[in-house]
Amino acid sequence: MTESVDAQTTPLVPVTAPRDGTPPVITTRAGLTGAARALATGTGPVAADAERASGYRYGQRTYLVQLRREGVGTVLIDPIAVGELSEVDDALSDAEWVLHAANQDLPGFHDLALHPSRLFDTELAARLLGRSKVGLGALIAEELGYSLAKEHSAADWSQRPLPEDWLRYAALDVEFLVELRDLLADALEEAGKLEWARQEFEAVRLAPPPPPRVDPWRRTSGMHVVRSPHGIAVVRELWHARDELARTRDRSPGRVLPDRAIVAAAMALPRSERALVALPEFSGKGTRRSSAYWWAAVERALALPADQLPPRRLAAGTGTPPPPRAWADKHPEAAARLEAVRATIRSLAEAHDLPQENLLAPATQRQLAWTPPDVVDEASVRTALEAQGARPWQIELTLQPLTTALRTS
Repeated sequence: MTESVDAQTTPLVPVTAPRDGTPPVITTRAGLTGAARALATGTGPVAADAERASGYRYGQRTYLVQLRREGVGTVLIDPIAVGELSEVDDALSDAEWVLHAANQDLPGFHDLALHPSRLFDTELAARLLGRSKVGLGALIAEELGYSLAKEHSAADWSQRPLPEDWLRYAALDVEFLVELRDLLADALEEAGKLEWARQEFEAVRLAPPPPPRVDPWRRTSGMHVVRSPHGIAVVRELWHARDELARTRDRSPGRVLPDRAIVAAAMALPRSERALVALPEFSGKGTRRSSAYWWAAVERALALPADQLPPRRLAAGTGTPPPPRAWADKHPEAAARLEAVRATIRSLAEAHDLPQENLLAPATQRQLAWTPPDVVDEASVRTALEAQGARPWQIELTLQPLTTALRTS
């Protein structure tokens, strides 16, 4: 196994600029065609990354794509200016793509017609190796001995033109990815986990888009303090009104109206627009300018008859088990099964130096405990695990212990 750099004894080498300099951003179709031709002539894997404007813009649109390949160097592409990137996808059709936390960038890549045929995820590899720190900067420091600045990770990448120091940061995100990939691949092979990693990478690559959330407004931060039925209706109406306005303005919903304002209105149940804007959480200039819009949403909620008020909790039958904290009182048998399943996975994860969630997803553990097979044997448990998307390596490690746990709990 390749020894990682001992950050405690070896000083890190600060890296503030790409080795080949910061390339210009490609903003034309002609430039994109030239970049695609160059990438096709490169060799080996292609390092890839993307920058979004989370917290600033609505949705998860990609505002910058960074690619790097041996023999080509780093390429920066502005997809807002050039549009879809199928030419790049064709040029890299046989290449392995190296990403860090690929599940974050792949949806945006797919929107741009980028569909990697092979994948290596450095974050996921580090998790399977039991690394305590899996952020890109921490891994590059530990494995390669370089210190990268990460000060622009939460920037508004929708800005144009992008500042030069931001572009340097973006280029550095792919500067060392292939070197890191090689070290982690060697470590996975030595640990006997390379095949596990391949299965995980493929599962990430082929993962379908997540289904729409049921009642996404219920995830409003702080909503748990709202008890009254009309207060819950206020949360729902304000959430939907905010989402529509945020979509129209292309702004992050939290910047249009913070969750704390929604909860404040739900707790106060104001009876007029004046009373609504008197709440401290509605005192901002932007919020006050839209006060009539917000009041209309509150008024709709307050006018609802009892039979149209949303329930405090999701109704049963939504396809997922209820929160486990309620199982002990209302479903003690399921609670006992869940404890046995969790203890089994915890023990196996420790034995194989894995995070528990990477050995078997928590949602799979809950589903198995909530709806166990009618007849608990290895065949039925295997079927249940496969139905939940468990990979072959996960089933191989957990099948027999989980079957025993379900039988005896």
